[in-house]
Amino acid sequence: MSAVLPVVADPGVLVRPRVQARASRTPGLAEGLSWARRALAPAGLIALWAATTGAGLIDPSVLPSPAAVGERLGELWAEQQLLHQVAVSLSRAAAGGAIGAALGLLLGLGAGLSRLGEEVYDALLQMLRTVPFLALVPLFIVWFGIGETPKLLLIALATLFPMYLNTYAGVRNVDRKVIEAMRSFGLTGPKLIGQVVLPLALPSILTGLRFALGVSVLVLIAAEQINTSAGLGYLLNAAQLYQQVDVIVICIAIYAVLGLSADLVVRGLERVLMPWRAGVAAR
Repeated sequence: MSAVLPVVADPGVLVRPRVQARASRTPGLAEGLSWARRALAPAGLIALWAATTGAGLIDPSVLPSPAAVGERLGELWAEQQLLHQVAVSLSRAAAGGAIGAALGLLLGLGAGLSRLGEEVYDALLQMLRTVPFLALVPLFIVWFGIGETPKLLLIALATLFPMYLNTYAGVRNVDRKVIEAMRSFGLTGPKLIGQVVLPLALPSILTGLRFALGVSVLVLIAAEQINTSAGLGYLLNAAQLYQQVDVIVICIAIYAVLGLSADLVVRGLERVLMPWRAGVAAR
């Protein structure tokens, strides 16, 4: 008689589903760990700042301690309506960024989908994007005055180019074989663009939006130097005039938070519009 050998199951078959089930039961824990890792670098920088200022290695007139900056933040919140100043700056960045991103998206689609569009205005946009936006400030003041118009136009112009370039590249990189296959199924015109071209170009478009929103915050600093009576630029100019380093640090920190918030908004859009990318990143 031949001996009957026991059947030994592959341990990977038994263990892997259990691990996957355990991982699927704790998505909140993984998300919390991700946020904790992201906070390590800013927390370490603040700790180094507190240690150096507390030890007297840095003169308070050069860089105040975090405690002094926090105390000054409370005073600004109470005395100068800091929330209102932030809201004014945020509205400028959002309005100018929305105008520039929308124009960049339309121009990028036009140049990417049509060779005529590329030939008509691509060269002009490539030349304009190399012009430093700070050089346009005096010209915009002469043309549009010192109101809100030059500020919004400056932000819109600066955010137009990253949106245009990324949209153009995303559309041009769509596989032509896919487009021809969809045309063979009778999908043409706006339906082809909306159901095939835009979804495939969406990663590049959202990358352009991320750059555009970040640039809108950067240009906001320069735009608010144009005769502002409210906003973070107003606080920054007054702090520079009276050499209030703590207020300058607060304004810089708020600008940084606005930039991070813009990036988080685009990340949220990516999760909603492209949920499969979140799954790939989790692996």
